[in-house]
Amino acid sequence: MKLEGSVAFVTGANRGLGEQFVQALFEAGAAKVYAGARDPAKVAVPNAVPVAVDITDHASVAAAADQAQDVTLLVNNAGSTTRAGILTADLDSFRFEFETHVLGTLAMSRAFAPVLGRNGGGAIVNVLSVLSWLSIPASAGYAAAKSAAWSVTNALRVALAEQGTQVTALHVGYLATDMGAAAPGPKSDPGAVARATLAGVEAGRLQVLGDEVSRRVQAALSEGPDALYPQLRGGPSLV
Repeated sequence: MKLEGSVAFVTGANRGLGEQFVQALFEAGAAKVYAGARDPAKVAVPNAVPVAVDITDHASVAAAADQAQDVTLLVNNAGSTTRAGILTADLDSFRFEFETHVLGTLAMSRAFAPVLGRNGGGAIVNVLSVLSWLSIPASAGYAAAKSAAWSVTNALRVALAEQGTQVTALHVGYLATDMGAAAPGPKSDPGAVARATLAGVEAGRLQVLGDEVSRRVQAALSEGPDALYPQLRGGPSLV
């Protein structure tokens, strides 16, 4: 996947990591970047093509794909968090998390898969999270949805391999964005994460670990729950 001359579609492109993806794509030589947002008037990056899209609305997704038939790179970045706690949140909050991060990502990927296939294969980037691999009670809905999105990403990667579409997953912890503002601890620069992810796409990498906490949690996966949840034994949480 070459970024020079590519045509990209980024969801959630009006702020945060999505906006940084749009900027980084132009810096990398993309010929056109569609900036998808529920309110396209909020897209601020010069030269981006604003597109109205709500990833939880299948008609909206289909209309976006119809408009952007020249896309060679899809960045599934749009997301939100209800901070649904495992014991306290209503189930509608969990349902919204799944409709956004799982079904929304799947709908976008399905709609754009034939577009990418016709344009030579291209690539999809799915923005996941370190919480794809590790859950915390206070954001259990988000973590569960991101974990399911990780599974969907793996299935897409296999299903789209025959048409030559590369599927790259980004796992990252807290970012210095509006969405991550309330989270404790250090936060990564979203611009640096966007650039590193796109470099990984060009290098053919199927997975990008955007920060040290993601690398630490991935390393603990094979060791089981004791390593992933040291707080169960009185130790500090990994995130």
